[in-house]
Amino acid sequence: MTSETTGIDPQHIVITEPVAGSAIPVHLMMIEMIDGVYVPIGLRKPAGKGPFPLVVFASGNGGRGMAWVRDATQNRSWTQEQFLAAGYAVAWLRYRAEVDYAYDKIGKLIEDRRQGRQLLNRGPLEYEDVVSIVEHLKTLPDIAADRIGYMGMSHGGEMAFKIASEYHGIRAMIASEPAAHEFLRLVPDTTAQINPETGLLNVEKMLMREAEKVRPRITEDIARARMEPITTPIFVQGRNSDELQGIFRVCYDLLSEMGKEAKWATYEHDVHGFVYVGRNDTGAYAPDAVQVQSVKDSIDWFDKYLKA
Repeated sequence: MTSETTGIDPQHIVITEPVAGSAIPVHLMMIEMIDGVYVPIGLRKPAGKGPFPLVVFASGNGGRGMAWVRDATQNRSWTQEQFLAAGYAVAWLRYRAEVDYAYDKIGKLIEDRRQGRQLLNRGPLEYEDVVSIVEHLKTLPDIAADRIGYMGMSHGGEMAFKIASEYHGIRAMIASEPAAHEFLRLVPDTTAQINPETGLLNVEKMLMREAEKVRPRITEDIARARMEPITTPIFVQGRNSDELQGIFRVCYDLLSEMGKEAKWATYEHDVHGFVYVGRNDTGAYAPDAVQVQSVKDSIDWFDKYLKA
């Protein structure tokens, strides 16, 4: 059923619009989450006939809705263009905002029924939105349901670990500059700062460039217990000058020590989120050699698992 005035199915909203400088448009979609809330994504598919392998892209802490998806699609999509050229469908994801340390406090999400109605033990978190999105995308005829990858940067990189710990429906992942202090249960030290306006602790301001200094500060038994269920291959990408480089490396070290399928590479770049190339001041994409190499490495990683 569609609306007589717009021709859009209100329960399956898809609006297609062009992408500047590209022949491939974006399909802006609203996807229903486990609790009935809708979140936006921007799906693009290469030319030709599917089903296509798909890589979904996440960046940061969530929020800002469809405006964020449209901005990322129009202005931060050089990387996605390379994936499209390599034969992948791609999607920018948005999800609800991160809730500070909720992952540590509120336990596993449980769905039940009461009087025939849905009952949840708590509200879903942002990484659980990604699971709902992926499960929906698997139902689309142009998407190869068994060949889906996830690429997350910063908090999106941490979400890769949270997702892989609980969900096994993604074939391969990249955690780029993963700000995984919560997943690792990092114990703050005196270099962490508290925002006086909110009382929230900014753990990312801790000095954590060196893995050997980070390792004693994580709660290793908890981190290992969370990593134990992971079966998804994960490529961890670091950035040499990042304040959290030690955390990035510890994420890989634990995976490797536990016998998980993992890869490590680190890059010299001065931009956090360098793998997601944005337009410059003239409105053009001008990736540097490091960005070109990191995206090539990323595509090679997914080729190994999604095209074999």
